[in-house]
Amino acid sequence: MSNAIATHIQLASRPTGWPTQDNFRSEQITYPEPQAGQVRVRNEFISVDPYMRGRMSESRSYVAPYQIGETIAGGAIGRVIESAAEEIPVGSVVLHQHGWSDIVQGEAADFRVVPEIPGLPLSVRLHIMGMTGMTAYVGLTAVAQMKQGDTVFISGAAGAVGTAAGQIAKLLGASRVIGSAGSDEKVALLTEKYGYDAAFNYKDAPVREQLAAAAPEGIDVYFDNVGGDHLEAALDALNTGGRAALCGAISGYNSTERAVGPDNMVNMITRGLELKGFTLGSYLHLAPEFTEKMTGWFSQGQIAYDETIVEGIDHTVDAFLDMMNGANTGKMLVKVS
Repeated sequence: MSNAIATHIQLASRPTGWPTQDNFRSEQITYPEPQAGQVRVRNEFISVDPYMRGRMSESRSYVAPYQIGETIAGGAIGRVIESAAEEIPVGSVVLHQHGWSDIVQGEAADFRVVPEIPGLPLSVRLHIMGMTGMTAYVGLTAVAQMKQGDTVFISGAAGAVGTAAGQIAKLLGASRVIGSAGSDEKVALLTEKYGYDAAFNYKDAPVREQLAAAAPEGIDVYFDNVGGDHLEAALDALNTGGRAALCGAISGYNSTERAVGPDNMVNMITRGLELKGFTLGSYLHLAPEFTEKMTGWFSQGQIAYDETIVEGIDHTVDAFLDMMNGANTGKMLVKVS
């Protein structure tokens, strides 16, 4: 065993509005040889996700904010290159939450060994076969209580959660699935690859108008990744007894002004609507159920996915900023090695 020099991307300052390169810094960290019970991992893929923007601020959230000078924590997958823990031998593929680095070292308990999936890259463990896919599944089933025959609207539908949610909704028996995206190319992808029955470019016209045209008989379930005008449009379109799973509100993550609330909240009363926010941490007990279903769907060739991959640990911030600007289709990832 030996020492190792790792590159870590850390928070240098708290962003005001949109993050910039100046809010981050790259640091070289030297790890001593692993002590008893520790492993050293060379990451292969690291994840950049919208929720990370919230953790860069000091405002109250469901998880503690990143501290200045702290490595950006989040999902990553890699292989063990040195081990002083019998239960995790060298060569094991592991998932962890140590985040934005090329090499990481820590206690074996911080890493979860996962099998390689024949025919699929390791990266799928960070999205469609991992937390992203499970977020979509939980939001539709446990939160929105989707039923066969429902009409479902998904905002931010070309992102990692959205592409998963559309497919899962169809597999669970939705009669019609509608999505919004930010370009004509993404709209075409939703209907041609991901099985959406209808999709629209939210930049073309007011979302309220486009959703009303796409769902003239209303919607029963709304999966919200965007908030703002998309939530208002959904409140207009939801039928009596409609349900919404509030997963994200990326439209307001970088705003420096207090967001104006929807002007049609009274519909919640008159139509008996249910809007429920959620984070995945409260539903981890559903992981075996999700894994069983997703594995089956994959084996039957019923699941498609896209990845937008940026090469190199030094371009991690670029990947994050691009993702926040909607440059990704499917999951945005950094390929470390």
